[in-house]
Amino acid sequence: MIFVLITIFAVVVLVLIFFIFKGFLSPKRLEAVPRLLKQGKTTNAIKLTKQIISKDPKNYLAHYYLGKAYLKENRTELAVMEYKTVNDNALFGDSIDELTFRTEYSQILLKYNNQNEALKNYLLLTKLDPRNAENFYQVGRLYEMQNRYDIALGFMKKCAMLDKKHAKAHAEIGLMLYRAKNFNDAKKEIDTAIRLSPETYSSYYYLGKIYKDAKDLPGAIKAFEKAQRDQEYKQKAIIEHGSCYMMAGRLDNAIVDFLRAIELDKTNTQSETLYARYFLASCYEKSRKIDKAIEQWESIYKKNKGFRDVAAKISEYKDLQSNDYLKDYLTCSNDEFAEICKNATIKGLGFQVLSCDLKKWGCQITCVNKSDESWMAVRKQVMMIRFYRDPEPVPEQEIHNCLDEMKTLNSVKAYMFSSSDYHSAAKRFAENRPVELIEKAKLEALLAKAGK
Repeated sequence: MIFVLITIFAVVVLVLIFFIFKGFLSPKRLEAVPRLLKQGKTTNAIKLTKQIISKDPKNYLAHYYLGKAYLKENRTELAVMEYKTVNDNALFGDSIDELTFRTEYSQILLKYNNQNEALKNYLLLTKLDPRNAENFYQVGRLYEMQNRYDIALGFMKKCAMLDKKHAKAHAEIGLMLYRAKNFNDAKKEIDTAIRLSPETYSSYYYLGKIYKDAKDLPGAIKAFEKAQRDQEYKQKAIIEHGSCYMMAGRLDNAIVDFLRAIELDKTNTQSETLYARYFLASCYEKSRKIDKAIEQWESIYKKNKGFRDVAAKISEYKDLQSNDYLKDYLTCSNDEFAEICKNATIKGLGFQVLSCDLKKWGCQITCVNKSDESWMAVRKQVMMIRFYRDPEPVPEQEIHNCLDEMKTLNSVKAYMFSSSDYHSAAKRFAENRPVELIEKAKLEALLAKAGK
């Protein structure tokens, strides 16, 4: 009996010693993690914190250190999970300082593009550290991303009040004032931002936006060139730089910029890359390099099926794979295009061509009916045919221009063929007027008939 009691007592003592030793050892082991992180031994730090968590899942300091280790290895998604565990469960105090934690967590959420959670944490930081202007700046930025400009402007002004030399805040205020049509104050804020910090190149990005909206393309191009020195804004600045060339009709320059912007995104994960591809496709489309345009639209579609009108563009041009006549119409050189249009007029419509003139939107032909034996006479019934291969729908103004040209040529009727479509206003205006709008399907049939 005494032996049994001694045995039970010994077991109890051993168990107590085990738990005391375990409680003593775990903190000691955990204390080694910051040193390992400082030495760059992230693999060892991860292994150690995982061992501790496997035995004590509620050790949130270990979760915190594991998140830090993942960050050092650029494993952001895993880091977010560990920080979220701490955020949802930990009691902040001596072991984990809430101000330090939330500052780090907010930055991670921004990097991971979790705007809503980042906003919640930065709002908490404005309460925990109300004298820190940067927290107000980040809240302002996040509200601006959500298009809540009135709230964003208030936080940006608070940032500028706390730190009068916060150049980025002045630049953001300038852009928001510009959106509100307060042009004079907007320019003052941007100028203040650049004066405070000429080497804060992000300010030039906002200056470029203002110049671009004001149609001052040379000024915008120069500003966006300077903005490219800021690594955070570099891709966006290159895209805007290219869009200025695009607006100016300098498509070759624009294409170079959009390709550069795409190349910058090595992982093909940035949302801005979709815009670069979209604008690049538009340049290819306008340059009649349709195969290349389709390639870009398909890349976008794989990432985001609902991005702008990409699905419609892919659908619009799918006929090119099986319709060589339409493909030639859209992609051939100007000289070849003129011949295609003449051939369609003669073989497809049965008209006699009088003149054929290339235009920036396509080709214009004057003609008469072959069956009209009086076509050589002085008073011939002249008709006008316009072939459009511009990717944009034909606007109402083109109908006005067509009618004016008909008067000049004494034309009795006009036919307009479009490979895209017509604006609804153009269709309404053409009604009851001597202009017939012919859409893509009939154009395809005409090209096929002429090509036989």
